[in-house]
Amino acid sequence: MKTILILALTTLTMAFTLTGSKSLHDFKAKTLEGTELNFADFKGKKVLIVNTASECGYTPQYKDLEALYEKYKAKNFVVIGFPCNDFGGQEPGSSSEIKSFCSKNYGVTFQMMEKISIATCPIYKWLTSKAENGVLDATVKWNFHKFLIDEKGHLVKYLPSNVKPMDAEITNWIEGK
Repeated sequence: MKTILILALTTLTMAFTLTGSKSLHDFKAKTLEGTELNFADFKGKKVLIVNTASECGYTPQYKDLEALYEKYKAKNFVVIGFPCNDFGGQEPGSSSEIKSFCSKNYGVTFQMMEKISIATCPIYKWLTSKAENGVLDATVKWNFHKFLIDEKGHLVKYLPSNVKPMDAEITNWIEGK
């Protein structure tokens, strides 16, 4: 009986320990150029992840996302965009079309990833599931939904599409205020 109790407690402890044990640094994904990006490369950096679309009312946020990245990249901050066609079919382009659009219209230099579907992307499964990230459940309701990740690769919070990239909630977080 004592052995069974110890085994049960050990199993339960392991289950709680493993829940949410992943970090952003455990993932890899393809860039718009088709090369694999290891998110472990972002250890020690704060990261803003955003699902983007080229034909959305929020598309002008690309300009502010680029300004945010330029302002804080020297302070160990990165922006990572994931083009997504899930909401209103507002990202119909190919990887080369998306890259050209972002560069030509908004001067985007921050990291853009291969187009994804929120439902099947492993990173977004982690971002939106407390069972995966250990912090919270989130529902991505539209384009330009933002996730803030700390230097250790842990999810901090998410912000809806209408929160602008230069909002004090984001800049204060980057600056550690």
